[in-house]
Amino acid sequence: MRIKILLTIILLSSAITKIYAQEVEGNINIHTFADNREYARSNRFSQTIFGLRFSPEIGLLLDSTHRIRVGFNALHEFGSSKFTDKIEPVVYYQYIKQNWNFNMGVFPRRELLSDFPRAVLNDTLSYYRPNVEGMLLKFENENWKQLLFIDWTSRQTATARENFIFGLSGRYKKDMFFISHYAMMLHDAGPAIDIPGDHIKDNGAIAVKAGLDFGHKTFLDSLTINAGGLMSLERERSVGGWKTPKGLLLEMFAEYHRFGITNSFYKGEGHHLTFGDKFYTAKTYNRTDLSWRPKIYKGIEGQFTLSFHYVDGVIDSQQAFAIRYNILGSKSLKKSTSN
Repeated sequence: MRIKILLTIILLSSAITKIYAQEVEGNINIHTFADNREYARSNRFSQTIFGLRFSPEIGLLLDSTHRIRVGFNALHEFGSSKFTDKIEPVVYYQYIKQNWNFNMGVFPRRELLSDFPRAVLNDTLSYYRPNVEGMLLKFENENWKQLLFIDWTSRQTATARENFIFGLSGRYKKDMFFISHYAMMLHDAGPAIDIPGDHIKDNGAIAVKAGLDFGHKTFLDSLTINAGGLMSLERERSVGGWKTPKGLLLEMFAEYHRFGITNSFYKGEGHHLTFGDKFYTAKTYNRTDLSWRPKIYKGIEGQFTLSFHYVDGVIDSQQAFAIRYNILGSKSLKKSTSN
């Protein structure tokens, strides 16, 4: 039924283009991934995430400012007997003018929220929740970037809870120096039918980082170092006050000819964030990523990452490989005229 509805939307959009649109846009995104997480030594959740996402979109570029996109995002996990394990609509309006970008509807989170630290928003969201359902506003120029968003994660019913995330991020960069901040809060309210003893919960985090971007000032293609802090905010209303564990963040990233190394270190109190990386429940944690971004073909991106997690006196490992194929195209509907 959902596929029929999506196809109807696409057909209606195609008809609308004949009347209003100046340009028809389209893209097909295929994301194949294998992420093997060996976390048994630290007693965290080991799993292998192996599958693909298929996400076609068709869009109407009404002018240089207004855009409408419709499509869907389908997940197939390898080994499943189902053709697709989950299919989600992609329908959104986008406004882009000068330094402003506004999205409303159901739109891809990639390239909009993918720079959030894993401690605040974990990387599993890219596999199982690739879309934002809500609104996002971004301002960006040569030195400044600021972003606000709200993502509705669960609609309240008689039995389902009301959940949504709201947050912001920003960055200021001048020459080599930069400072960035990230914040989010999960509002977790109960279902319409009250559960005895249940209370509204708030669960969020704030991260601030300052550092130096050496860019091409060394023989490396990229070299960045930064330091900052992480604080989480947790409370259960009518039960207790805010819990605010804090800690220190240190990070270094270097890349040369598409081979990279990232080291992330945390020292402080443990955090319990619903959408945060579970390794940050530890008081001391270090993650080292060895990465390679092979040049495959035009429109095809590859990424291989070997990760080592130093936590609780043991070392866990992770191997992740992904290929993303994105086909883009557009066609003008304006007819040329001659005298």
